[in-house]
Amino acid sequence: MSGEGLAYPDRVAIEPLQNPPRASLRVPGSKSITNRALVLAALASRGGECRLSGVLRSEDTEVMVAALGELGYRVRPDWNAASIRVLPLESAFVVPAREANLFVANSGTTMRFLTAIVALGSGKYRLDGIARMRERPLDDLLSALQQLGVEATSERGNGCPPVLVRANGLRGGEVTIRGDVSSQFLSGLLMAAPYASATLRITIDGPLVSRPYVDMTAKMMRQFGADVETDGEKYIVRAPSTYRARSYDIEADASSASYFWAAAAITGGRVKVEGVSSTGIQGDVEFARVLGKMGCRVLDGDSEITVAGDRLQGIDVDMNDISDTVMTLAAEGSTTIRNVAHIRHKETDRLAALATELRRVGAGVDEFADGLTITPRPMHGAEIETYNDHRMAMSLALVGLRVPGIVIKNPGCVAKTYPGFFNDLDRLRHANGG
Repeated sequence: MSGEGLAYPDRVAIEPLQNPPRASLRVPGSKSITNRALVLAALASRGGECRLSGVLRSEDTEVMVAALGELGYRVRPDWNAASIRVLPLESAFVVPAREANLFVANSGTTMRFLTAIVALGSGKYRLDGIARMRERPLDDLLSALQQLGVEATSERGNGCPPVLVRANGLRGGEVTIRGDVSSQFLSGLLMAAPYASATLRITIDGPLVSRPYVDMTAKMMRQFGADVETDGEKYIVRAPSTYRARSYDIEADASSASYFWAAAAITGGRVKVEGVSSTGIQGDVEFARVLGKMGCRVLDGDSEITVAGDRLQGIDVDMNDISDTVMTLAAEGSTTIRNVAHIRHKETDRLAALATELRRVGAGVDEFADGLTITPRPMHGAEIETYNDHRMAMSLALVGLRVPGIVIKNPGCVAKTYPGFFNDLDRLRHANGG
């Protein structure tokens, strides 16, 4: 649970909507942008104060704020105002603390990003998390850091946290990193790169999953003053350099918006989500385009996207670039989702968990190595296991908008990225009498 102080019951029953909703809402700020902006602002704070607005308050962002504080950065959140000030850094060191023991819960961005950032320090740093985090792979990032002269090791020798980093700065030069398990490894290394001792040239070994998130990282780095070049296969970051302190506004979270666009598709309603647009830096806005291919009407505005549901048709889709929305689409049925093997390494094995829970409510599911095929069948009520995975809870709650008797167990897991999700979902019930 986040510091918002929301209390969650053990279970939440989802009541079907009586009428298609016509709603307009704004989801909270992007978790992905908030945690990247926090890292960039911390590194930039040697040059002055940074102000972040529209930030998300959630377990993941609170974990990042706390960890940066442990590293000596002066991070001052005002959660009620959705803003964070990162005060000027008084230390001459890129990473002020010479030693830290960081607990990151199950925040993948915090673990992956800060493992790279502490390599810029001078000292000893340990990063650990909950039991599931200790099962999530990190060895590709550790290998890249070792190529750059950093003593970065998995404490248990299995390529997973706890991680121990003995750092004395990051040297530049050539490095190769795999990107087929998580794009966060590359994003973390990129954000650290301007503070290396020389220009860093990063080559991707094999396929890169979730490429739009790396594009987001590179765009944000440029907005903070870094010199980043790429041809899609190699990234060049000029160093040594510094980020510029600045004010930065966080977009609303496109991954969170996907649940409400999907709600419109499922119910035949019309839902506008404000604060996201096709011109923003989040790749997950493409989820709306997928709904368009399934028969929905998608309307783009300057700062909002509206989805109007219609008769849905099945689709066969590669969702590698927008894998955080896989479960949202799976909740709608009659579709094949491909090229997302990497989501087996998320908060849970999302492909196996989805197959299990969709079968529990009556859907026909064929699980294969990198995806699922869902065959529509009459669905019925059931208690849904969430596996302590926020996206399992939010996506499968959508089934309950049409199917009576859906109960979500451990609904508090949504605090990881969207503490107020169930309150916002309930707003659809009161939109146009729904």
